[in-house]
Amino acid sequence: MMADKLRILIPKGRIFDKVSELFADAGFPIALPDRTYRPVFTVSWLDAKIMKPQNVGELLELGSHDVGFTGLDWLKESGAKVEELMDLGFDKVRIVAAVPNSMDETALRAKTLTVATEYVNLAGTWLKEAGYCYHVLRTYGATEVFPPDDADMIIDNTSSGQTMRDNGLSIIATLLESSTRFVASASALADSAKRRRIEELLMLFKAVLDGRERVMLEMNVAKSLFAALVSGLPAMRSPTVSPLYSDGNAILEGYAIKIAVRKNEVPDMIPHLKNLGATDIVEYDLRKVVL
Repeated sequence: MMADKLRILIPKGRIFDKVSELFADAGFPIALPDRTYRPVFTVSWLDAKIMKPQNVGELLELGSHDVGFTGLDWLKESGAKVEELMDLGFDKVRIVAAVPNSMDETALRAKTLTVATEYVNLAGTWLKEAGYCYHVLRTYGATEVFPPDDADMIIDNTSSGQTMRDNGLSIIATLLESSTRFVASASALADSAKRRRIEELLMLFKAVLDGRERVMLEMNVAKSLFAALVSGLPAMRSPTVSPLYSDGNAILEGYAIKIAVRKNEVPDMIPHLKNLGATDIVEYDLRKVVL
């Protein structure tokens, strides 16, 4: 029955691809049949629907779905009352105000600005606080093409700013920094069974994302160098240590060591371990890390 399922909203496009990969790494592969908006999971208790990210927050607030994924920008724009569970860090963008390169602050203050944007509410709040005279023109994509003929300013999202530079625009302010969030409805969290499922997903998502940031290093070390090497390890808790074996007998002169380290530490860490006497160093990826 649908009431027994956890109902999920996943945005289309780039966010869907990243969320689908996240579910697959968590152990729940998604299939999306052609020409449908209903992804299929390998478990019966998950039910998903594809929607635009702009709609996710409000639909969750209305209670027609339980959890979803959308950008912080659209949560702020809609003002939806939902519970943010996790910042997934996907699709990081800035919501910025940009104007044609030829316009300066004096020119902006001298007229009633036509401001093109999809972010009508965010734009209105910022423009009012900044003291501009303005008229907001709602757009439906390709906002950067409006200036200079049809708008004096745009308020839009950007990751690098290159598209705006390519269209002769200069960024004058950042309104918000955004990324993909995992969010839940209040009604779902109030349901004990659904809350348990949500917490399970949250734990697995965290484990996957933590695993992506780390690798496992294995190495051998002589007994005489063991203490110095262990004292130099940045292990998550403490290293896993076992005596080296040969023909079923422990060789007391050496140990095998495992540590999980962040990927950005590896280039410095491997030479450091080698200098401390580590041998047979092996690096491999982790699927999940439950802290």
